[in-house]
Amino acid sequence: MSEEATPPVPEITPAPDAGGQRCGLIAIVGKPNVGKSTLMNALVGQKISITSRKAQTTRHRITGIRTAGATQFVFVDTPGFQTRHDNALNRSLNKTVLGAVGDVDLVLFVVEAGSFTLADAKVLSLLKPGVPVVLLANKLDNVHRRAEIAPWLKSMQERHAFAEFVPMSAKNPKDIERLFAICEKYLPEQAWWYAEDELTDRSEKFLVSETIREKLFRLTGDELPYTSTVIIDQFAEEPGKTSSRMVRIAATIVVERDGHKAMVIGDKGERIKRIGTEARVELEKLLDAKVFIELWVKVRSGWADDEARVRSFGYE
Repeated sequence: MSEEATPPVPEITPAPDAGGQRCGLIAIVGKPNVGKSTLMNALVGQKISITSRKAQTTRHRITGIRTAGATQFVFVDTPGFQTRHDNALNRSLNKTVLGAVGDVDLVLFVVEAGSFTLADAKVLSLLKPGVPVVLLANKLDNVHRRAEIAPWLKSMQERHAFAEFVPMSAKNPKDIERLFAICEKYLPEQAWWYAEDELTDRSEKFLVSETIREKLFRLTGDELPYTSTVIIDQFAEEPGKTSSRMVRIAATIVVERDGHKAMVIGDKGERIKRIGTEARVELEKLLDAKVFIELWVKVRSGWADDEARVRSFGYE
């Protein structure tokens, strides 16, 4: 499965009327697999939210920060709202979505251009009145007949009083630049919340677990249930011999069945070795360090239905 490249960071020109600093919170919401994490990474200019073709890849509220000119954009990537399975994990994920849309300056409601499903309607029904919502029609590059978009946009206008309509592709730097200009108008004039060079409020340990989980999902495809997760047992930093920094990581991949464990390990351990190698290569760039990774696989049957265990594994 090929990696999704982060688009080049676009140049952003601040609005000329920005008297002082602007700063605000922008929630990115939508059903699973509409491209929310790809959009977040493009907006921040660096990969901080993991992506894969598997639905429900994003499980946490992840904050991405981009400061340009006088404006600081604080984006919140949320899990896709899950309606298919009712278990403790999904209830936790849905609670995260509801928490994220509760107190923001702007909502980016992401749908696939030309499409609107029952799952999209469910997410739209969660949005609170009084907060402006931009309809972001993503994956425009997949629409072959652009003439069909106009009537679709008209039908969307009848569903909700959207503040603006933005047909775009998250992989197009010009579209991302245009989106910044749109978002800026909705952010209040106030002091920035983060330092100018900060990209996320998440810890390096969290980003390590997410990176390993992404490689796990990418290299197992649809064979492995999305309920598998990753726990970091050790994150130790020490001076490097050949680099300024060295990080030792030990992590456990938690699955629900013995058959899933065999699947993750692979023939003669080949698959788990590849998961570790791909995660290490990406983490060395992300952490700017020499990285050593040890991976283990444990079976914890029914963990996604166990409220206490879901919380102990780091879910809200």
